Amino acid sequence: MKHHQYKSKIVWTGNTGESTKNYRSYQRNYTISVDGKSDILGSSDPAFLGNPELHNPEDLLLASVSSCHLLWYLHLCSVNKILVLEYEDFAEGTMVENENGSGKFSEITLKPKIIVAEKEMIEKAVELHQKANEYCFIANSLNFEVEHQPEITAK
Repeated sequence: MKHHQYKSKIVWTGNTGESTKNYRSYQRNYTISVDGKSDILGSSDPAFLGNPELHNPEDLLLASVSSCHLLWYLHLCSVNKILVLEYEDFAEGTMVENENGSGKFSEITLKPKIIVAEKEMIEKAVELHQKANEYCFIANSLNFEVEHQPEITAK
């Protein structure tokens, strides 16, 4: 079994001079840094007083699931001689917030629109979504199933 290590650095950038004196005295902005890569500027969801112009953890979770699935799907298509010409995903997720303020995602649905080279490839291209889900590191780390609603056409 192989083990892969990842490191990131999070720096809170939202101290307005009042520290965390109260719930409204600070901004939720932060910077995610990974050596050798572009920084990601983040905040909380606007519902939690975050900056609506920045990515929030919920955005990043959804994007992580979607991009992991994409990468496995493309790999499996290449192995199975399915020629993918275009791939766009319109992922959606639902987070349930409890009365005490805690919460969790209850569902994520990936809605990829894919164009393959030939009509004969469509059936296998649809099947490979389940296989990609089985391999996706991020989906395998969640405590709920990721749903798929692919729309696949041929050029």
